[in-house]
Amino acid sequence: MKLFKLIASLYFITLVSLFFYSFTQVDLSLTLTQASIFKDIISTLQYLGFFQRELSAIIFALISFLLFLFYFLFLNQSKKISGKMLFSLICGIFFILVLSYNAFSYDLFNYIFDAKILTFYHQNPYLFKPLDFIGDPMLTFMRWTHRVYPYGPSWLALTVPLSFIGSNIFLVTFFLFKLMIGLSFLGSAFLIYKISELVSPENKIFNTLFFALNPLVLIEGLVSAHNDFPLVFFALLSFYLFIRKKKVFSFVSLAFSIGIKYLSFILLPIFGYLMILENKKIKINWDKIFLLSLALSLVTLALVTFRTNFQPWYLIFPMSLAAFNAKRPYVFLPVIVASLSMIAVYYFYVLLTDYAPNYPAVITRVETLALFAVIVSFIIGFLFKKRLFKLLNNS
Repeated sequence: MKLFKLIASLYFITLVSLFFYSFTQVDLSLTLTQASIFKDIISTLQYLGFFQRELSAIIFALISFLLFLFYFLFLNQSKKISGKMLFSLICGIFFILVLSYNAFSYDLFNYIFDAKILTFYHQNPYLFKPLDFIGDPMLTFMRWTHRVYPYGPSWLALTVPLSFIGSNIFLVTFFLFKLMIGLSFLGSAFLIYKISELVSPENKIFNTLFFALNPLVLIEGLVSAHNDFPLVFFALLSFYLFIRKKKVFSFVSLAFSIGIKYLSFILLPIFGYLMILENKKIKINWDKIFLLSLALSLVTLALVTFRTNFQPWYLIFPMSLAAFNAKRPYVFLPVIVASLSMIAVYYFYVLLTDYAPNYPAVITRVETLALFAVIVSFIIGFLFKKRLFKLLNNS
């Protein structure tokens, strides 16, 4: 208990460091507040992020190293961590990072503007794009202003009420969106715990830690605030409801998840297969179901990457499914390698910025090496699965 408190205290200090570091990336065209004390602090942090890039990158690398160090320590101590301790830890993470700036992605601004097109401009976001509203102050710090709304109706159902409540006050709306996505992170962690409790109770703590404390998950979920997390929440909820024999609600939840970002459509054949097994009264092997779901999610990842460009947050959906087989070495190792690799992408993001001439070439090299490393780690995990499985089961 004392060791857990010590590790948790040091971990929270690291998270506070990440919180402050996120504000080094505040766009220079964006003024978050007019309050002089906060404005001065943010300006100082912006100077670090934009004009002292080498130092900024070193600080980010150090924070990332500590996040991974504590991640492995918590995984190693998972058998000594109770459910109460686990969720005290996860809630602490939530409260520290939910108010951070979306440091590594501009997507949150697009989410806000898409809803604003409907609530403020009273137009259809499927037909109108941000650039159609010349003069809107948000255009000065947004990216991807040339595209129309690319997501499903479920995402509008979640975001339009927040936009309406925000009343076109940017900071209020910003934090409402962050809160909603942060809550979906909390909900996803809770569902991984509850599902594991039903299908693999001995691994419920490890599985939840594996997903919820992963540094890439924290950065994409609580810092950058991507809408993959509501998708994951409703997809996981559909599994939980199915296991609890609430099939109608399960399929409603799955449909809502698909309506957020479409990626979870790949689970439709899984649920069809589950219905066949149920009708034939065949016992369901949930480990294999989640492994199959993980494999199919990687197919959608490949399709999306082929259609556009690969982005680190595309891994969140597969990682949420991987959590249920986290102690399988051929799942554990590739997830860890992929997470480390994507953090390396953000290292070069803060060092070079994505508009540097050599940035695309650097990232292509990093992602190519990452793909090779993930494949190698999968092969190693599979070939030595018995020996590595014993090591992981000591955690």
